[in-house]
Amino acid sequence: MMPEIIIHEVGPRDGLQVEPRVVPTDVKEAWIRALMASGVDLVQVGSFVHPGKVPQMADTDELFRRLADTPGPRAALSGLVLNEKGLERALACGVELVCMGVSASDTHSRKNTGMGSEEAQRRIIATALVAQAAGRKVQVSVQSAFGCGFEGRVPDQRVLDIVWAYVEAGLLNISLADTAGHAYPEQVQRLFTAAQGLGPVTWTAHFHDTYGMGMANVYAALGVGVGTFETSFAGLGGCPFTKVAAGNVATEDLVHGLQRAGRRMDIRNGALVDVARQVAAWFDREMPGRVHRTGPVGY
Repeated sequence: MMPEIIIHEVGPRDGLQVEPRVVPTDVKEAWIRALMASGVDLVQVGSFVHPGKVPQMADTDELFRRLADTPGPRAALSGLVLNEKGLERALACGVELVCMGVSASDTHSRKNTGMGSEEAQRRIIATALVAQAAGRKVQVSVQSAFGCGFEGRVPDQRVLDIVWAYVEAGLLNISLADTAGHAYPEQVQRLFTAAQGLGPVTWTAHFHDTYGMGMANVYAALGVGVGTFETSFAGLGGCPFTKVAAGNVATEDLVHGLQRAGRRMDIRNGALVDVARQVAAWFDREMPGRVHRTGPVGY
């Protein structure tokens, strides 16, 4: 039986973090509230990073304070944490799912966190365990799991070693992230299948569409039992610390495809399209997503 699909909207963080034009907090809040009410399962509000390094994320704490007590049925709120200080901030302002990760590329890890992969792995595991002890849900990831813009091919075993370290520590909600957009479907199936043999993990996939393979990779992962996908409104996004920053799979595109097959009909894709169009209008440029431009298939 194919798994139910969980949609984790990461546009407010991964979508916006690379943008040099800073979006005002009130505008972000309006977009996020619309996403929260759309029927998606999770919304990543921002990351707890130094504002000098990623100015777009300087208002993450304030956004969580505004959004955390929103009543009624809504998406859960997640936030990205890179280190111990970031976790302290996340715990103080109502983050429901704490996301953190380690890059399988040593070069990317140093550019992103100032630490090599081995040091980052030790610190992230320790930090994740603190978050769990504080009663928060935790997701850990392997970034650059399918390749690196600086180092090229990343050996599968390097990825699996990080996954095994998570599993040994009891961290069983794991994402494999295609930070550089190098993944291709056969690789996705091979790596997730190998990783699934390491323990009873809840798996998430995060794909960038740098080379046009994003949606194909989503369906490859779905075919081997992955049930959670991180996507971004309008296909916006990219890691500012990778060699070629390019957008994510567009949330509204994925939901449109799923709904054509009768899946996740509970999500109001019209609301997602509206947000994507607002984002495109605010930045005054064409976005990489498709459905917010073409409209959905009408039958």
